[in-house]
Amino acid sequence: MLVTTQDEFADYEIIETLGLVKGNTIRARHVGKDIMAGLRNLIGGEITEYTKMLAESREQSLDRMIADAQKKGADGIVCLRFTTSGVMQGAAELLAYGTAVKLKKKT
Repeated sequence: MLVTTQDEFADYEIIETLGLVKGNTIRARHVGKDIMAGLRNLIGGEITEYTKMLAESREQSLDRMIADAQKKGADGIVCLRFTTSGVMQGAAELLAYGTAVKLKKKT
């Protein structure tokens, strides 16, 4: 599955637009990790516990969006975007969305 943040692919022509596809996940912070993050906040530096959690959330959202596109018979996704929103205290949603398309290789 080809995925881009652009509105087209350089080597492919969009022959059909299939519509919106999306994938999301909601993650909650872990109390043990919050303690470590709090300590890092005091001394400075990267909060690796949250970096890892967000990276995993992005990958899961992307995987779910791609699965949605595959169900529609898409070859690619254009205009990929990510957004986040708070759901409750200590939990956030990460949403990946884009437009599913059918592609043809340019000659």
